[in-house]
Order: sequence, then structure tokens, then C-alpha cells
Amino acid sequence: MFARLARIVTRYPIQVILVWMVLVLLALPAARLVPGRLAANASDVKNSEALKVTQIYTEQFAQQSVDRTVLVSESSLPESDPRFREVYNRLIARIEGLEGVVRLSRYDAPSPLLQQSPDGKITATLLDTRLENGEAVIEALRREAQAAQTPQVRFYVTGATAVTKDFLHLLEADVKRSELMALPLTGLVLLLAFGALVAAGLPLMVGVVAITTGLACLLLLTYLGEVSSFALSVITMLSLGAGIDYALLMVNRFREELASGRSPQAAAYITTQTAGRTVASSGLVVAIAMGAMLVPDLTFIRSMGVGGVMSISLTVLASITLLPAILTLLGERVNSPRRLAFKPTSSGQASPFWGRWAGGVMQRPWMWALGVTGLLLALAWPATQMKLGYTGAFGLGPGVESRRGLELIRQMGLGGTLDAFEILLDLGEEGFTPENRARWRDLERRLSAWPEVRLVVSPFLAGRLPGQGGFAELAGLSSQYVSQNRRYLRLTVIPRDALQAPQIPQWYARLKEEARRAGFERALLGGAPVGSMEFTQALVGAMPAAIGTVFVATFLLLAVAFQSLLIPLKSILMNTLTVGAAYGLITLVFQEGLAAGLLGAPSDVGGIDSSLPILLFAVIFGLSMDYEIFLLARVQEAHLAGLDTPQAVRYALERTAGVITSAALIMIIVFSAFVFGQVVANKTIGFGLAVAVLLDATLVRLVLVPSVLVLAGRWNWWLPEPLRRVMPKIRLESQ
Repeated sequence: MFARLARIVTRYPIQVILVWMVLVLLALPAARLVPGRLAANASDVKNSEALKVTQIYTEQFAQQSVDRTVLVSESSLPESDPRFREVYNRLIARIEGLEGVVRLSRYDAPSPLLQQSPDGKITATLLDTRLENGEAVIEALRREAQAAQTPQVRFYVTGATAVTKDFLHLLEADVKRSELMALPLTGLVLLLAFGALVAAGLPLMVGVVAITTGLACLLLLTYLGEVSSFALSVITMLSLGAGIDYALLMVNRFREELASGRSPQAAAYITTQTAGRTVASSGLVVAIAMGAMLVPDLTFIRSMGVGGVMSISLTVLASITLLPAILTLLGERVNSPRRLAFKPTSSGQASPFWGRWAGGVMQRPWMWALGVTGLLLALAWPATQMKLGYTGAFGLGPGVESRRGLELIRQMGLGGTLDAFEILLDLGEEGFTPENRARWRDLERRLSAWPEVRLVVSPFLAGRLPGQGGFAELAGLSSQYVSQNRRYLRLTVIPRDALQAPQIPQWYARLKEEARRAGFERALLGGAPVGSMEFTQALVGAMPAAIGTVFVATFLLLAVAFQSLLIPLKSILMNTLTVGAAYGLITLVFQEGLAAGLLGAPSDVGGIDSSLPILLFAVIFGLSMDYEIFLLARVQEAHLAGLDTPQAVRYALERTAGVITSAALIMIIVFSAFVFGQVVANKTIGFGLAVAVLLDATLVRLVLVPSVLVLAGRWNWWLPEPLRRVMPKIRLESQ
């Protein structure tokens, strides 16, 4: 297969390049449309309790789908000041006329919930807005609030839809900023690595082509279902990082073949057959790893998996078709201009430095193997305390409008306003009776007595408001809190403060128990906290199957590629150490707040976004296996040439360590650029991938792998004879 492919791309290079040019030109307009079609919130879990509560509200209570939005004012004037009142009343009058605003509850209306701060300088006004075209409503609200602001009075709009809008806007900005930061630095590293401007530009070109075509494919996915906003970051990082990695390997091998005296066409042909096969195998492993996100039955997560698989497939395709075609035409000009011929780290020649390094590691293999393993396990230990959940506005950087609004609400003691629990009491066939009404009121009193509960919204609340009495309570009973078929009753429990993800399961269990004690055995819980908890539980529950599937598929692929059972087992264990160490470090920084300020991350998030562990596992495991295959392919080549294990390891490190370190440095630059954004999840992804690559390309690939290979000796290539007879024969670097 690769011989035929190599023959085509080197015999018809101009035609191959023209095909790719057409694809990129068609992909450019589509790539620009992607950010506006992504979703920021976790999708509902099929058949979940929270989803069932929402469906019953819609069908049995005739509830209009609304979003809870809060307008917060921050003023240097007390709310009693006529100047503040004039600004506020004028804004409210304009908001009441906006399409999409269903209901507005002024801060000064009779209510135990919506109020002003003790000094009167912060107020909160609750708005119910339609979910349909929710972002347009938020945009209109913010335009009015911005127009109404004065030097003394500022307004902030916050709530679930406002957080989503800010999240998507900042995510797109983060990706653009990261690309602008990463590309020049990456170009500089490539120039130092190759010592030639032309050679340095080729990996950048492949990375840009991979990003453009990958985003175009992502746009197609948005027409088939909800696509995660994180997919934008994943495809950008994966396409740019892997594209440069693969091109670096291909260009390095091409220069090595040129240096041996081959013609440009012959050099490109051999490069495609050897390094191209390694790239394809590496890409297949990355695709398998990204496939871990196809296991959870969650469209939101699966969209990232499909996007990742498509992205890496296009990256590999560009690397083994477009790049060899260009190399065929360039020939010796790949080393131009010669006046930039620094002493490169990836010249296509064996490096004496890395040969001496390999010799030093192999002299004390036990010391290096145990030392590095112990260090990685120590770094991974904090991950045992990782807490997962939806981070909401706390996942945005300081100063973002929706987060600032929430911070002001918390100062007023109203932080739980947006974290309400919906309790649905199922009365069954018995229906609404005086006895059930009494138990309902008893439950409301029990919950209201909790010190951590700000308010229980119910019809019984009406009787306690100034100027209202029993009639208001009866009206509430018949219109909002008893279902049309008189089978369901509802209560809304508002916590005193905003909930962090680890607190939600405890609240859920206590609310269920309180309902049971009041005599309601069939209580259902819904609301944003329960929805996020169920999403997290679905992901965590799917992780073992996802990881197990990737392990099995990777083991089988590597066993066939290297004709060994020990090498794939060793590779999986070492990559797992890398993933664990990265998990431990992101837990310390983004959950516990250790050195969070140095990265511009808030220290009060208290958890990790629930979709990140499986995403980080897939990308880290796949990219780490890239370096493993780069190294082991050359070890296998030397082994098949008759060298013993120490000689084969030295041979491989001499020829790949420079490529691995250069590729790793580029990856670190690409990933680190995302740490400078304002979305905490992006910071977490960028930081986690950067430290994983750093650990993998240094401690694991250049120390742990060589020492373990030497310790295993001839057992590296152990394969039972019955398996050897039936297993396909594949050699990654053979000609």
C-alpha cells in the first residue's frame, strides 16, 4: 500500500499539490463559520432524572421554557439616591419592552429573595427570558445595560445563557490569540532545528492545512448534532501540534536520504515508505485514543471524539501525500538558504550527544527506571483527590461580565439564585388530597429550616409576603405548583450560596431523604445542579470502558507493528504514567489553586470541568504514543539489522532524540499558548498537555523507555510462535 502511495505522490507531485490547494480553498470559508455553531453547555443525559423533570414541567404544568437571568447593578450611589433611581427606572422601562423578556422582578418588589446589599450599592433584578434565541435576548439586554451606564452606576447581566455567550466568545478569542502566539515561536524553533528556512516552513504549512481542513469537517458535524465548544480548541491544538510533529519526522528523514546521495524523487519515495508508515501508525494510535470519547453515550462528548478522529486523519493524509509531493519538487532546495545553516538538532544525521546520553542511561538502568517511575507516581498522586463537575461562571477568568455579576450576587448572599433545585413530588394515582397538601407544606417548612437554604419557592411563600394572604396562596396552588392532571407538586429550593460541583451530590441525597421523611417516596429532582451532576456521573461511569477500549486496541496495533507482546504492554504502562502525572498537576493547580495566580487562573474554582479528564486522556495518550512509535520504529529497524538491544537503543536515540525534543518543544509552545486565555477549561487543557509532553519527551522517552528496553533485553521481541505464524508482518521503518 505504501509503496503504491509513495509512487503516486512522487510521480505526480504537481497534481497532488493542486488537489490540496483546491481542498484548502474550499475549506477556508467553512472554517470561519465554525465558532458560531458550537455549544458551550453539556448536553442532557438520555433518560436522566433532570431531563424527566423538565419534560414534566413542560407537559403537565404548561411551563414556558425560560432562562433565569439576573441584572446586577454596582453603584457608588445608594439605591435610595434619586440619581440612581432615575438611571435604574429608565433601564427597567426599556427592558420591559424587549422581546424575549417574559417576566421581570424588581429588586425593590416585595420578595425575600431579590434585594439590595446592606449599603444599598448593589442590587439584583431577576428576569425570566425565553430560551429560544436566548443569546439574542442576552445581547439586547447588554446593549440596553451598556447604554444606561453612568460613571456612578454599572450594570452586569449574568445567568446560564450569559455565561454560555461569554464562554463561546472568549473561547474563540483564546484560539485566535493562541494561534498568533504559537506560530511565530514555532517557526523560530523549526528554524533552529533545521537550520534552513525552507525546511522550517514545511511543518508550519502542514499544520495550517490540517487546521483549516479539520475545522471545515467540524462544521459538517454541527449540522448532524450538538458539537462541543472544546472541539475548536482540540482540533486547533491537535492539528497544529501533530501536523508539525509528523512533518518534522518526514522532513528529517527526507534530508537524511538526500544526505546519503539519493535523488529527490528517490528520497521522497523512501521517506513516504518509512517515515510515512510511522506517521500513519502514530496517527492511527492517536485516532484510537480520540475514539475513547465515542464510548460515553453523550452527543456532546462524542462530537469531540469524531472531530478529533477526522482532524488527525486529515493531518496524517496531508503529511504522507502533500508533504512528499512538495519535497519531491524541492529536492536540495529544502536546505536553503544555506547562510542560515546553524548547527541543527534535526539535521538528518546521527547525533553523538544523544549517543552519549543513551550510554549514560543504559549504564544504570535500574536506578533510572525506578527513579523516574517513582517521580511520575508522586506527581500523579493528587489526581486521587480530583473533583469533577460543571464549573459555570467560575470557569471564566476574572473581569468577565457574567462572572463579575455572579461575584456581586454572592456578596449579597444570593449566590445560590442560579443553582436552584427543582423538586417534583409524584403523588401517583392518589392525586392531590388535603393529606398530601399538608405533607407538602411540612416538607416546605423542613427545607426552609435548613441554614444553607436561602429560600424555598412555593405557594406557601405568598402568604408570608407583605400585603398578601390566603387568596394569593390559593392562586399559586392552582396555577404554578400543582400539575394540570393534579398528580405532581413542585418546590424550588434555592441555596444560600453558589454551589461548587463536589457539593451537589450531598445536596441531592439530603433533599431526597427529606422528601422521603415527609412521606413522598417518588420525589424527582431536577434543575441545573442535578443536570450537571448527572452529566459528570455519566462521564465518570464511561471512563473505564473508554480507557479499556483504547488500551486493548492500542495493544493489538503495537503488537502487530512490533511483533512483540512486551513492547505494547510497556508502552501502555508508560503512557499511563504520563497521563496520571498530568492529571495530578492540573488537580494541584486548577482545583487546589497551587500557583494558579502565576497562570492567571482563579483559585476558587474548586473542581475540574467534568469533560476534561477523558479529553486529556485521549489527547495525551495519543500524542505520547507518537513519540513512543518514533523511537521504537528506529529501535526495531536496528534490531532487524542485527544489532543487540543496547546498540539498537543507542542507534535509535542518536537519530530520533533530536526530532523528539524539537517536536516536544513545538508542542509545548502550541499548548502553552492556550494558558494565556480567559477560559479556565482552555487553560487546563493547554497546561495539562504542555506538562504531559514535557514529562513524556524528557523523563519517559529519553530516560525511562531506554532503561526499560535495556533491562528487558531480548524479551522485548518475545512473541509466542503460534501468534508469530498468524500475525501480519509490518515493519514501520523498512524500505
